[in-house]
Amino acid sequence: MDTLFNSSETNPRGIPKAPFVENVEDFVKEPSDFELCFNKFQERLSKYKYMQESKLSTISQLKSKIPDIENALKMCKLMKLKQGGETESLKVNYQLDETLYTKAAIDVSEDLKVGLWMGADVMLEYPIDEAVELLSEKLEAAKDSLKIANEDVEFLRENVTTMEVNCARLYNWDVERRQALKVAQKGTEDLKI
Repeated sequence: MDTLFNSSETNPRGIPKAPFVENVEDFVKEPSDFELCFNKFQERLSKYKYMQESKLSTISQLKSKIPDIENALKMCKLMKLKQGGETESLKVNYQLDETLYTKAAIDVSEDLKVGLWMGADVMLEYPIDEAVELLSEKLEAAKDSLKIANEDVEFLRENVTTMEVNCARLYNWDVERRQALKVAQKGTEDLKI
């Protein structure tokens, strides 16, 4: 049974592929092995579901993060475009909170620097060229991560389905085995009478 779960088939991130049990009798040699086998399948199924939930959470975070990076990048590109122009300031509306906006005049002189939130309440100041480069790299990395997470969710969805089918097949096999055992016991009792 352990060889069934030690398959070397994985996706590119190392998530193992779920085995498919074609014939339960070849897999469960002794009826006493059923509980152990069924529990292992249930455990693997719960691991796949946990990984799937984790990946879905990552996707949700990335989907909210990507527009923020895109907006910051657009603003930095706009400031770079206006830098050194005929006007010394760029008038913009910017978001303070979800529903609160205000107006600002941004100095777009030759020595333009921007502050970028790095997370964990940390803001770093960058020259505009470095900020554009950094945000472009972050945007590309976030889009790549989103693509990978979506691939993993699809892979996990297939494996969850496979494991659910395996569990159903094992359960149905056990029900049929128990019914056959009852019929056999009843038949021997009828012969004794």
